[in-house]
Amino acid sequence: MERTSSAVWRGAGTDGVGSLTTLSGAFRDQPYSFHTRFGSEDGKAGTNPEELIAAAHAGCFAMALSFMLSGAGHTPEELRAKSHVKIERIDNAFTITGIRLELEGRVPGISAAAFQELAMKAKAECPVSRALASVPITLDAKLA
Repeated sequence: MERTSSAVWRGAGTDGVGSLTTLSGAFRDQPYSFHTRFGSEDGKAGTNPEELIAAAHAGCFAMALSFMLSGAGHTPEELRAKSHVKIERIDNAFTITGIRLELEGRVPGISAAAFQELAMKAKAECPVSRALASVPITLDAKLA
């Protein structure tokens, strides 16, 4: 299995513009720029690679946990996962320095301890977590 996305960039780094496209069509020529990536502190000016990494991580983690919970006999009613990707300038280079996953789950019949155990296992084993293993990943998981 292989998934594909593409980027096109035009111009210099700080004043150029780019677009992102996914094979599925979820993104088609989605614009991004230096400003949307680094200049907009609130992150609302447009998308950027780190935001897309965060979306991929939250989605992968939630699905992996769903499989684990269901396999343990506890089908979740709802899992709300959020991923915060932190980027900082280190030695004059932008670097992803940490990822914080937040999770709130509604899972009938499971104990808090069992929920925590499976959430930690999903954090460690989901494919996106494994790809990002060089970055510290923390998890704050709770039952609703």
